[in-house]
Amino acid sequence: MTTHITTDNPVRSDVPTLTPRPARPSRSWAFAGVGAGLAGIGVIVTSGMVNAVYDEELVGDTPAIAAKLADQTGPMFAFHTFAMVGAVLTVVFAAGLFRRLRATLGDGSTAPLVAFSGLLGTAVVTVLGSGLDTEFIMALVDDPEMVDPANAALFNHWIGTIPWLWALAGLSGLAVYVASRAAAAPRWIGRVGLVLGGVTLLLGISPLQYMAGMTGPLWLIVTAAGFALGDRAFRS
Repeated sequence: MTTHITTDNPVRSDVPTLTPRPARPSRSWAFAGVGAGLAGIGVIVTSGMVNAVYDEELVGDTPAIAAKLADQTGPMFAFHTFAMVGAVLTVVFAAGLFRRLRATLGDGSTAPLVAFSGLLGTAVVTVLGSGLDTEFIMALVDDPEMVDPANAALFNHWIGTIPWLWALAGLSGLAVYVASRAAAAPRWIGRVGLVLGGVTLLLGISPLQYMAGMTGPLWLIVTAAGFALGDRAFRS
């Protein structure tokens, strides 16, 4: 009869097994949100500076409106830059916020997805709000005669309204509030979402929808700064 004995002899039995240390949660996404909010304010300010169509002295005079727009291409270029940078940073913040809320709420809650979707929708609206820029700005710079005055007036209306539609960001604010009620986010950030997010959503639903562009970026800045600088319990 043959007997087999199996032994386990590690090469270095005196070396302890090392367990990888979890990586510290990154705050880059939250700082991206601060940048997105500041860019949002830049969008509102610069689009407001393109005001030829709102000049009471030029009402109904589309050639004069087009001529004045040709002198406002500087703010238009700034508007376009703020809009596109802000849209990109908003998507980054939306992804980080989704991951942050899901980490504490789990997969069973819809709040992380609602928060992400609202911000993603806002970014898409911002991109569409700047979608006619190349068509009109370059023509106004190179050859204003190529631009139909009526179309130029419509372009001014477009950038003076569409980028102000921040209603869906308000929905994201309310989603953060719901998450905070489940202790998945700091309570004060949740209250900011309830107040500023709620006001933004209500303004967006109302006929005063463009006013949402004034409260939405403010909610985004405060919320993103809160997660970047005040979310110590989660990061530890």
